[in-house]
Amino acid sequence: MNTTTASPPASSAALRRIDDLPGPPGLPLLGNAHQIRLARIHQDVERWARDYGPFFRVRLGKMRALVITDHEVIAHALKDRPDGFRRTIRTSIVGSEMGLKPGVFGAEGQAWRDQRRMVMASFAPGHVRAYFPSLQRVVLRLRGRWEKAMNAGRAIALQEDLMRYTVDGVAGLAFGSDINTLESDEEVIQRHLDKIFPALFRRIFARIPYWRVLRLPRDRELDRSVAAINVAIAGFIAQARARMAANPVLRTQPSNLLEGMIAAADEGGSGVTDEHVAGNVVTMLLAGEDTTANTLAWMIWLLKRNPEALRRAVDEVQRVAPDPDAFTPEQMASLDYLEACASETMRLKPVAPFLVLEALHDTTLGDVQVPKNTFVWCVMRHDTVSPQHFPDPLAFNPSRWLDHADPALTPTSPKRVAMPFGAGPRVCPGRYLAMLEIKMAAAMLLASFEIDEVGTPDGSEPAEKMAFSMAPVGLQMRLKPRTR
Repeated sequence: MNTTTASPPASSAALRRIDDLPGPPGLPLLGNAHQIRLARIHQDVERWARDYGPFFRVRLGKMRALVITDHEVIAHALKDRPDGFRRTIRTSIVGSEMGLKPGVFGAEGQAWRDQRRMVMASFAPGHVRAYFPSLQRVVLRLRGRWEKAMNAGRAIALQEDLMRYTVDGVAGLAFGSDINTLESDEEVIQRHLDKIFPALFRRIFARIPYWRVLRLPRDRELDRSVAAINVAIAGFIAQARARMAANPVLRTQPSNLLEGMIAAADEGGSGVTDEHVAGNVVTMLLAGEDTTANTLAWMIWLLKRNPEALRRAVDEVQRVAPDPDAFTPEQMASLDYLEACASETMRLKPVAPFLVLEALHDTTLGDVQVPKNTFVWCVMRHDTVSPQHFPDPLAFNPSRWLDHADPALTPTSPKRVAMPFGAGPRVCPGRYLAMLEIKMAAAMLLASFEIDEVGTPDGSEPAEKMAFSMAPVGLQMRLKPRTR
């Protein structure tokens, strides 16, 4: 038996089996599936965690899972990838059925290692810094879009605009393409991208894979969106190959992620094919759009609800980076409080409030035996809102993240408890870009406007909706000119 240990071993006599653990009572065949709603599945599992403790079991139809809430045990599991744990095979199967090409997000083993090297190099801080002028151009387009809405007295659909912003930003860095969805009123790629993650999430958790025998209208619409995205990706690749043919130096000094992948794919024994190139294009578009945009939307809402934090953020921006037309990388790096606001947002409203892994070998987690092929449901938001680690845990207090923070605010290092970008070898390669995009958009907003209102049409707190990432529902924003 091939056995690994993903967390500090307990004595064999102390080990528990998953069947010995507590868990919510279920029904034959269905298990606990009837007790959840997909759009709030993260909240349902978090509620069970409060009832059943740091290790418990659930069953969603045929899927039996070990649920873990302890951040230290979760970190051990995340660091044991890709050899000890992987993302569930169902994610890859469903993505392939949808017509998505394989990329680094779904790759495992050697295929992941081959692609990871290229992706990490492309998103290195130095590369992102070189792209800064193009990213600033995108930020100024967002400002122009919001100025038009403000002058017309219109409410801003916050997530929609932020998703356009993040798509434009990542497309320029990763593919060298200025797709400019912010200034387009035509059919844009972002509208097609918006359909992918919700469909992928819905199908992963579907009890019956009906789409294999029956195509509903929404499935046919999804097919059209995937086809449109694949056409766009083929265009990105063709443009990159044309640039590289005209300038061969790009094969050794690529200017973006796509050129680097093409150069690697063309080398013998690289392990990277044109299919992998296409897969990583769509991976970067999807991951760069959804997660960063949702974090920004949550952050703006939280700042408006917390006037003292908003005042401190505005003061810092006006002192450090008061003119969006003249933003510099050094200014962005100096926005410590604004970065702390982003970190505090990701603690309270992580766009990935859970991760599901699959054990590749017999192993142990904590004092629980984990057989090969077991699903492990990691609850990422349990300890981050626990008073054991964060006093007054539901309060939005960015000061927790500052180097000079009062130890009473952070009895445990917050960076050890909160893992919004994951941990271990598969930590998110785009985390530096994501934080830069967040700070640039937030600094532009606070330097250029006063936030009049941020909320839902009925004034209620925005619901958390899971659709692969966790998004706020229905946020709208109204702006006023900033008076200095």
